Amino acid sequence: MSPQRHIVCPVSELLPGQRKIVQVGRKSIGVFNVGGEFYALLNHCPHQHAPLCLGPLTGTTEIGEDGRISHAREGEIIRCPWHGWEFDIKSGRSIFNPHRVRTASYAVKVAPLCGGDAMTPPGSEDSDPGVETFPVSVEDAYVILILRREGNQDR
Repeated sequence: MSPQRHIVCPVSELLPGQRKIVQVGRKSIGVFNVGGEFYALLNHCPHQHAPLCLGPLTGTTEIGEDGRISHAREGEIIRCPWHGWEFDIKSGRSIFNPHRVRTASYAVKVAPLCGGDAMTPPGSEDSDPGVETFPVSVEDAYVILILRREGNQDR
């Protein structure tokens, strides 16, 4: 089945550090601009179903080889507005337990427009098969969310 495309907004309306929440069918999806790259997450915290994408954008702490603690990855982490669970915007994985807890993250593609359709760059079908993915591409100065129809994704 061909992918369903959803125009999110012009690129100029989604600057680095900003997000836009869109409704596509029964799914609420947050689209984020992190340093000029676009990512999309299901707007649903796996903990208690909070609107995850409404939470604050933060960073995280890292410990260097010298033992010093520093703040890193600013704007790449989203914190659930209800209970503070944190997730990596780029992968959907939780910060506290990345191997067991995650929210659905959607692969992001920057694809040229070819005959009115977004092209998928060769070799880009390497996403985790256990994670429902929605590629996002920038076309003709618009951010486009592309939903692949595989099984029953509209739950």
